[in-house]
Amino acid sequence: MNVREMEFYQSEISDILKSDYQWEKLKNSTILVTGASGSIGQVIIDVLMKLNICNDYRCNIIAVSRNAVKAREIFWNYWGNEHFEYISMDVSKAVEIDTKIDYILHAASNTHPLQYAQEPISTISTNVFGTYHLLSLAHKNHSEFLLFSSVEIYGENDTNIEMLNEKDMGYLDCATLRAGYPESKRLSESMCFAFAKQLDVEFKIVRLSRVYGLTMSSEDSKAIAQFFNNGLNHEDIILKSEGRQLYSYIYVMDCVSGIFAVLLNGKNGEVYNVSGTNSTIMLKDLAQLIADEFGVNVVYELPTQLEKEGFSKATKAVLNSEKLITLGWSELTNIKEGVRKIRDVML
Repeated sequence: MNVREMEFYQSEISDILKSDYQWEKLKNSTILVTGASGSIGQVIIDVLMKLNICNDYRCNIIAVSRNAVKAREIFWNYWGNEHFEYISMDVSKAVEIDTKIDYILHAASNTHPLQYAQEPISTISTNVFGTYHLLSLAHKNHSEFLLFSSVEIYGENDTNIEMLNEKDMGYLDCATLRAGYPESKRLSESMCFAFAKQLDVEFKIVRLSRVYGLTMSSEDSKAIAQFFNNGLNHEDIILKSEGRQLYSYIYVMDCVSGIFAVLLNGKNGEVYNVSGTNSTIMLKDLAQLIADEFGVNVVYELPTQLEKEGFSKATKAVLNSEKLITLGWSELTNIKEGVRKIRDVML
């Protein structure tokens, strides 16, 4: 059975809708979601469709991704629904949509290390040109624009700040292949402020910590996704570093809840960290946690040169989510609970 059809998954979608957000803003609106087939995009669309089913909000959803075949496999149950439309599109090229759009949620991006190393031009162009085209569309439609940014824009925490808030910024060496992702995310954020100043576009930005959950793709090369793949296949978990990186994580349902908190309760022109409040863990400890839950071992292995080129250089990236909490959001699933949920559902 597809994960999204499971009662457990649908129950978690319903829990998001119980949050004290201004859901009524979405009544009779048209919402464009790029990166719709991604781990986060899938959940966002499921929340919006459930809002239609349970509350009759009549949200019209335009789901955008590049791979129409994959999208149909994921969203087959919405195909033909009067409130769901799918468009196959590369947002790094011209975006031409005639429908009046109220909200644009821009989540399209290369999202994992192997892609950064293998497709560096696509990584940059999707973030930069995609954001430009969609902000232009927002200007044309007077849409509210929500940019999905990343913890990676903080770079290396060279001042050893315990928790990074939205005004902190670390060091990035732009003269590297790996820098294409965080630097283009930084430029995307700057572009939002430029469009707001010059063209009065309303926007908000979410900086997401490392996201995991049941909608992760088996092709995702992020460390946590590979750890789960190993565990689900009853294989030893392979750690390709000493594992001393200290990172914030967030369960995908808590992440989507935070995104809606910003969209519906957040302030125009503001940036919000979206990160678990009890989900900070060292990479080696995360590997051991997942190994223990799945009954496998952790082994250390040298990465290939291509893998090394895609690895983040940040060694400490712990996000402060206090600003998000003021919007009524809270973490429901910490890292230990999230690992256990995935084990219980998938095994």
